[in-house]
Amino acid sequence: MSIDQVPIQFPEGANIIFGQTHFIKSVEDLHEAMATSAPGVKFGLAFSEASGPCLVRHSGNDPELTQQAAENIMRLGCGHSFLIIMVDVFPIHALNAVKACPEVCHVFCATGNPVIALVVRDEKGGGVIGVIDGVKPSGIETPADQEKRRAFLRMIGHKL
Repeated sequence: MSIDQVPIQFPEGANIIFGQTHFIKSVEDLHEAMATSAPGVKFGLAFSEASGPCLVRHSGNDPELTQQAAENIMRLGCGHSFLIIMVDVFPIHALNAVKACPEVCHVFCATGNPVIALVVRDEKGGGVIGVIDGVKPSGIETPADQEKRRAFLRMIGHKL
């Protein structure tokens, strides 16, 4: 058995939702969740079957993002994993809809940060045991940092 670090690759400025689901129907349900999450969202998603033909199933409304999601899932080699790559929307806009899909078991991360999946492998395949999401903290926020945070949330329309 080994543990590999597998970087998730997605375009700068994009965000992802990366998780585990359990049924072929996930592709269509996740597509519907994304398509109805925010006006103008562009996305691609992929899901890895863990039985039957064991294909990487994919869908989306942006061919490049869809291809990139499928390539990431293929490279991960972990059954029942899914990846959604999105632009023009933050994960917060789609996360509850994604988590509400009956097939979704777990969300590992929802982020725009660099992500490394920690994958345990044996002779049969792999499984995601966690992720490294972004980088370690550089310090504790100051009152000036708090003001910047508040201003940013208002600038993007998430607070009044």
